[in-house]
Amino acid sequence: MRSKKLLASSAVILASAATLAACGSNSSQSSAKKQTLTWMNTAEMTTLDASKATDQASYEQINNVEEGLYLLGKNAKVQNALATSTKNSADGKTWTFTIRKDAKWSNGDPVTAKDFVYSWRRTIDPKTASEYAYLFSGIKNADAIVSGKKKPAALGIKADGKYKLTVTLEKRIPYFKLLMAFPLFFPQNEHAVKKFGSKYATASKYMVYNGPFKQVGWTGSNLSWKLVKNPTYWDKKSVKLDTIKFSVQKTPATDYNLYQSGKLDAAFLDAQATKSLKGKTGYTQRKMSTTQYLSYNLKKHPEFKNKNLRLAISMAINRKELASTLGGGAATPATTFDPEGMTTVNGQDYADTVKNAATEKATTYNVTEAKKIYKQALKETGKKKISFTLLGDDDDTAKKAAEFVQSQLENNLGIDVQVQSIPKKTRLTRMMSGNFDVVSTGWNADFADPISFLDLQTTGASYNYGKWSNKTYDKYVAASKTTSSTSTRFKDLAKAEQILLEEQGVTPLYHPVEAWMVKPSVKGVIYNGAGANYSFKYAYLK
Repeated sequence: MRSKKLLASSAVILASAATLAACGSNSSQSSAKKQTLTWMNTAEMTTLDASKATDQASYEQINNVEEGLYLLGKNAKVQNALATSTKNSADGKTWTFTIRKDAKWSNGDPVTAKDFVYSWRRTIDPKTASEYAYLFSGIKNADAIVSGKKKPAALGIKADGKYKLTVTLEKRIPYFKLLMAFPLFFPQNEHAVKKFGSKYATASKYMVYNGPFKQVGWTGSNLSWKLVKNPTYWDKKSVKLDTIKFSVQKTPATDYNLYQSGKLDAAFLDAQATKSLKGKTGYTQRKMSTTQYLSYNLKKHPEFKNKNLRLAISMAINRKELASTLGGGAATPATTFDPEGMTTVNGQDYADTVKNAATEKATTYNVTEAKKIYKQALKETGKKKISFTLLGDDDDTAKKAAEFVQSQLENNLGIDVQVQSIPKKTRLTRMMSGNFDVVSTGWNADFADPISFLDLQTTGASYNYGKWSNKTYDKYVAASKTTSSTSTRFKDLAKAEQILLEEQGVTPLYHPVEAWMVKPSVKGVIYNGAGANYSFKYAYLK
């Protein structure tokens, strides 16, 4: 999914270890009595609607106020949630789930199999315009429904009574259980959707909840709200926290000061703070399955159709220096679209199977070669000079990354780059409407599989905002979805990614590794690099 866009950066942090320890101790004692956790995000959320959410911040909230068949536990281990038992046919195409009978919505309605049927049909209905509808591909008739050839009622999901759900696939989906733990596939309450109409999920009060917490206080645009323990949740005995106070903090100087004063139990760190506080009590690194990259608008600016122009831009950017500048050594330079370490294939990192001489050349900093290729691109496009506006978010890290790219391209190639930093919600709208030249965006894997990234750049994909297209790339991605051989599948995915990198259909910049200070009193928070990152169901303050 779209990443937090991404972190937050650039502040001077000076603090002694003694002061840090003292603040942590005082906050822990007061918070533990109330079981009130104070947490932050670096970007605002946009919606509570699982059918329409696209960004990390929104899905993190949905993951804690709603619940599906499974929940994602530690190390991405799938655990039963609303499903009490699961049966899968020998050919892997029919899944049967038994739904627990004690689950309720916060309005008192029981959670039933029909809620899943309604949710999935609503999401995949072209009228909903869900950008995530493509993730249903492989479920019977999903592709035909998305293309308008069949009605949503034809989707391969049905309720056999109130508490039995059957899903029929067109082909075996290797990552199906991981998908079921992703909020896109959670149930929705039809009564609430119809009652609230266009206001549904646009604010806390226009929503009903079936998860560990209920959200209160979010108006749709404000930067602070609460999650409170849901009294109708079937497993409320496992929920220890009474309240989670959320706030959006875009500047690390601010969030770290709040952490020091005991007003935040966790604070995101910028590059300088990462270096200063590494190894201190509470220092925590969160490895993300995320890639920050440049997307070129080929439809609006035909010159970006030129492969050599995209290659020159890629080779003119020093990724190692960028990653070090932004993450204090925590971020890693991106030479692949899929993050390193996300997927293991026969004991080998999938990302390593992608790398070859051509991909290495396309992502290696080489100013001399970049200038040569850029000169050739100008000749091929008939341009005397290239200029464009680089669109990005308005948090500190996004600004810093955009300014770094601007400086590299101006100094190394003479390209005139104007940086435009805007609120994330506005930037998302601009991308969706195609109103950009080049955009710095990010993607966090919905589940730990390369297809979560590679699907994005297929021809016609809703997230392929730049409109890059390659038929051979499409062929390999499609082939990976039909083969029953795991080894063949990953080879097809690797071949597709090699094409993407060799052509720089998008330009990967870096893979973030977030550095945080977290109070030692905070226990039981589940973090996963892919999917909705945080689960607070089992969290508590000691």
